[in-house]
Amino acid sequence: MLDIKDIRNNYDFVVERLNVRGKEFKVKVLKELDEKRREIIAVVEAKKAHQNEISKQIPMLKKEGKDVEPIFAEMKELSNTIKEENEKLQSLEAEIKEKILDIPNLPHESVPEGKDDSQNIEMLKSGIIREFDFEPRPHWDIGTMNDWLDFERGNKISGSRFTIYKGFGAQLERALIDFMLDLHVNKQGYTEMSTPFIVNRDSMIGTGQLPKFAEDMYHCERDDLFLVPTAEVPLTNMYRDEILSEDDLPIYITEYTPCFRREAGSAGRDTRGIIRNHQFDKVELVKFVKPETSYDELERLTMDAREVLDLLKIPYRVVKLCGGDLGFSSAMTYDIEVWMPSYGRYVEISSCSNFEGFQARRANIKFRPKDGGKPEFVHTLNGSGLAVGRTFAALVENYQNEDGTVEIPEVLKPFLESRINYEK
Repeated sequence: MLDIKDIRNNYDFVVERLNVRGKEFKVKVLKELDEKRREIIAVVEAKKAHQNEISKQIPMLKKEGKDVEPIFAEMKELSNTIKEENEKLQSLEAEIKEKILDIPNLPHESVPEGKDDSQNIEMLKSGIIREFDFEPRPHWDIGTMNDWLDFERGNKISGSRFTIYKGFGAQLERALIDFMLDLHVNKQGYTEMSTPFIVNRDSMIGTGQLPKFAEDMYHCERDDLFLVPTAEVPLTNMYRDEILSEDDLPIYITEYTPCFRREAGSAGRDTRGIIRNHQFDKVELVKFVKPETSYDELERLTMDAREVLDLLKIPYRVVKLCGGDLGFSSAMTYDIEVWMPSYGRYVEISSCSNFEGFQARRANIKFRPKDGGKPEFVHTLNGSGLAVGRTFAALVENYQNEDGTVEIPEVLKPFLESRINYEK
């Protein structure tokens, strides 16, 4: 959430940065509402000051034997007026709060203008794209012919874009989760968490999913709870309405969760296979850091996510998102895109973002400086480390053989062999 003070005091700058997103936002309306609010506050304060002055006169007038009934009548009228103005003020403040939740974060000064993902900037490529001496199969064909994926029964029990992982396919998916978590926890220094998969409305507002993306969320209306669209939501909201110590920072946490998204606007786009399912598995990385370190932390976060693909030896590239492709809550984002042979292009597998103080202000997450200064909003960051289904798809496509079998990367074998031996 933006700070209304920034809209008030740096209006032109706010508009300039939001224009990088290539859309218009109702910032002027907010500025006007804030001006009305401040006018009412001035009126209320003036009337309260007048009320206090009159109150001081009453004892003296009584002592002098003068009629104080007109004074009491004036006091009552003032009280009624103040009450009416306060009601207007509360209504305005509620309207400001509602409207400011619809304004996205300001893009960082380094974020380039651009209308969509075609204008993102490629930062680097890693890995060697394999040249096949046969026509590479798409992951859905490989998964079906090996009896690892069952799309028809997934559709039967839940609907379109729900998938069943079977046998070795289910084992491979679990191995990928274990491999990612093991890397992030034991090598990169994240603390593993296990949070609820259902969250309340305040949690969804805190990270920016609501109210903007309500149509994409699975909502349990009876209890007003939501299935998590990403572990970013419960992990970030662990510290909602808390003041951390500066000594607590930085905080690095990671978690595996299933994720649930209706993807209301994504029909026809990468909907075949497991690239864009309504339920999918993901390992998430979340950071809480001091403001002055957050962009260095973004670089490290992106490196941590990239290391998964480096170890699996799957080709990928990193792109910096332009304003038109930037997420609602993000100030700056790097997308990691994995090479998919059957697509003949790179496909997003992780978004690593710095939200600066945007989420922290919505969720009221602060830290108290060591010097005893006023509490400040932390900066929050998150990235997928990685989307498991997309990693599964990229692995089987890049490591496939002509006969439909799939080689397993060396780094992943221990996570499969221990499970297979145990199950035998």
